[in-house]
Amino acid sequence: MTIFDAHFHIIDPRFPLTKNQGFLPDPFTCEDYIQRTRHLGVIGGAVVSGSFQSFDQSYLAEALKTLGPNFVGVTQLPVDYPDEEILHLHQIGVRGVRFNIHRGRSVPLSRLEPFARRVYELAGWHVELYINSQMLTDLAPLLTQLPAVSIDHLGLTRDSFPTLLSLVEKGVRVKATGFGRVDLDVREAIRSITAVNPHALMFGTDLPSTRAKRPFQDADIDLIRETIGEALAEKVLYRNAVEWYRPVITESK
Repeated sequence: MTIFDAHFHIIDPRFPLTKNQGFLPDPFTCEDYIQRTRHLGVIGGAVVSGSFQSFDQSYLAEALKTLGPNFVGVTQLPVDYPDEEILHLHQIGVRGVRFNIHRGRSVPLSRLEPFARRVYELAGWHVELYINSQMLTDLAPLLTQLPAVSIDHLGLTRDSFPTLLSLVEKGVRVKATGFGRVDLDVREAIRSITAVNPHALMFGTDLPSTRAKRPFQDADIDLIRETIGEALAEKVLYRNAVEWYRPVITESK
């Protein structure tokens, strides 16, 4: 089965890295990623900026150049980042901006709405939230007003999972990622989300799984296929993310 990896990190020590909560990750280069996923049928994916990369864009530009047009980027930006620089990032393959609320807010929540609207109107970008679902109840009214939103790692916990499902019903996407870092029943979460909206769920390896209780395993892909069947699994593993990220896929599906 063909896979579009909707969430992974490249950690290249040639580029700036910043400790987050005292943590600095080990290297995981493009070459490491290609070798690790070679047998999985991955033909594209989304390189996601981690907290330890702060607002650095140099590593991401190099990673997208190395991995090729099937891959896109999700970056972190300060809210005053110039329009022309956002458009430049779009030209090199960036398709979203991430708000790392769980590990430390990259921008104040008070600036989330205007910034999300600006990047969407300017470049068609969505916003991705690394957030504990406990916070979703208070944020739900805001998130439903934003043009395009996805939530990482199944929302992390079972707390307020019904709120996550209500957001899915209203068009919010969810990453089926980080099974080794979540505190919920992964199978039940996958079944529930796909039942509400079969277009919402997007698989990602979360490689190299920094700070997770356990790293990504190939069996995580099998879990998805066994839980929802081949037809829905094709959407979760490939189709939904391709429609969301709009990469230039150079191999026909």
